Amino acid sequence: MSTHPKKVGFLTFGHWQGGRGSHTPTATEALTQTIELAVEAEKAGLDGAFLRVHHFAKHLSAPFPLLAAMAARTQHIELGTAVIDMRYENPLGMAEEAAITDLISGGRLQLGLSRGSPEQAYKGYEAFGYIPQDGQSVADYAKDKTELFRAAIQGKGMVSADAGGRPSQAMLPVQPQSATLQNRIWWGAGTRSTAVWAGEQGMHLMSSTLMTEDTGVPFGELQAEQIALFREAWHKAGWVGEPRVSVSRSILPITSDFDRYLFGGHADTDQVGILDGARSRFGRSYVGEPDVIAQELQKDPAVQSADTLLLTVPNQLGVEYNARMLQTIATHIAPSIGWRPASESTEMVENA
Repeated sequence: MSTHPKKVGFLTFGHWQGGRGSHTPTATEALTQTIELAVEAEKAGLDGAFLRVHHFAKHLSAPFPLLAAMAARTQHIELGTAVIDMRYENPLGMAEEAAITDLISGGRLQLGLSRGSPEQAYKGYEAFGYIPQDGQSVADYAKDKTELFRAAIQGKGMVSADAGGRPSQAMLPVQPQSATLQNRIWWGAGTRSTAVWAGEQGMHLMSSTLMTEDTGVPFGELQAEQIALFREAWHKAGWVGEPRVSVSRSILPITSDFDRYLFGGHADTDQVGILDGARSRFGRSYVGEPDVIAQELQKDPAVQSADTLLLTVPNQLGVEYNARMLQTIATHIAPSIGWRPASESTEMVENA
């Protein structure tokens, strides 16, 4: 079990599309409402506002301008990604943008990275100019980029200084640097083996509502096994302290007839299917009366094991609806898993 205090935040894809009932018909609404929802989440005492990054789709893409804008409008809430597909990234340019965003936020950035999930575009990262070497898997390609990015944010020299048109022995790091950002890097793992790798590398773990493997056990049990393997690998590698672990869940409390109309028919059981050629297990949605959901979450072994729960929000329903939903979860559901509002958690730590 985690020794970190429980944290709860929201996770948004920032989807936009016109149509009946959509409050985000354009990218402008999706972006500005993401900022506003971060403000409302902080007012509700939640701990985090996280972005899911996709490319070639009507979802949030380049995260750092948006995260910087969210930082300018908030004071305490963690701001992060869950996750950035490293296949699409320039590690040194990303290191500069991440450091700038972290400095603007006062050290609140939590960066989730990964090898990426199936995208709408066929090898879209190649259109960005990033092509793996012959024989190199996309997973290894993403890991190599991640290693370079982490070296850059640790202040290691990346290029020789210019000595009158010749390289000198002095090596220059990227600038600016944010000294503690290196301690807030997470890896999005969809399997037990990648979670073990993340632990060996000394990164925190992000595990979502999808695992690209299936052993026949309920999703929460499979994910809890993944978390245990991750922590074991972290400690075996000799890293200091306790790693953080986040899981994401779709939690849709029904408190009105409108809620029931929207979500009453949502699946509340795991789903198993084939994704990217692998048999995969999708976690259930938690739909129902708040007290019933609270009881069910207490039986979810992965939620109990993790220190951070990310709530995937139906962002197209708008800020007002989602803010009210987050407040309901904060008031009637989250305390059942040991969460306390950010202000109360701070007071408990100070009085300990």
